[in-house]
Amino acid sequence: MTFVRNDAKVFRFCRSKCHNAFKAKRNPRKMRWTKASRVARNKEMIVDSTFDFEKRRNRPAKYDRDQMLKTVKAIKKVEAIKQVRVRRHWEERHKTARIKDKIRARREILNSIDIVAPMASRQRAAANQVLQKAQQGLQRHDESRAMELS
Repeated sequence: MTFVRNDAKVFRFCRSKCHNAFKAKRNPRKMRWTKASRVARNKEMIVDSTFDFEKRRNRPAKYDRDQMLKTVKAIKKVEAIKQVRVRRHWEERHKTARIKDKIRARREILNSIDIVAPMASRQRAAANQVLQKAQQGLQRHDESRAMELS
């Protein structure tokens, strides 16, 4: 489905769901299922050099067997690089959640340490210090993340 506005701006829609949302003047960044929303919430990579290879080109190419073999090899290499970068992006996104999970688990252990080992309650002060250090590390990570984004 294609829609051309009066100012000659062309909108292409992949399915009627997208077209109906556009006609209802919904903001795609607020619709959780759209690509724009995923990019806005940092769920997907925006800028990566591997995306340049996926652009459509409307040039007819002469068939050359050697060129085709090189192209297939290049496609495999680019795909491998892309998978590594996507994985790295995923790890970076979930780093904060992992730190929070560790803090939550340590806090739970500290709160119920008397049940597990009554003698361990003396070590609670030392464990609180470890917990505070972990929270400081999380704050530093959040601050560095904010500096990167700004």
